[in-house]
Amino acid sequence: MLGPSGQAGLTPQERQIVRLAARGLSNKDIAAQLFLSPPTVGYHLYKAYPKLGVASRAELVALD
Repeated sequence: MLGPSGQAGLTPQERQIVRLAARGLSNKDIAAQLFLSPPTVGYHLYKAYPKLGVASRAELVALD
């Protein structure tokens, strides 16, 4: 999983969502698992990407 340096500045919710997204789950699947709405998952990913220095979901896999 993402190391401590790759998670700097992430909230616990962002960290959990990023981990699930890096495993290939869709926003809808992540939302169902965490009892959130898909737009909320998208918002957390949107906020997490700059903190991690990535621009897309595909780049999250490289951080894993």
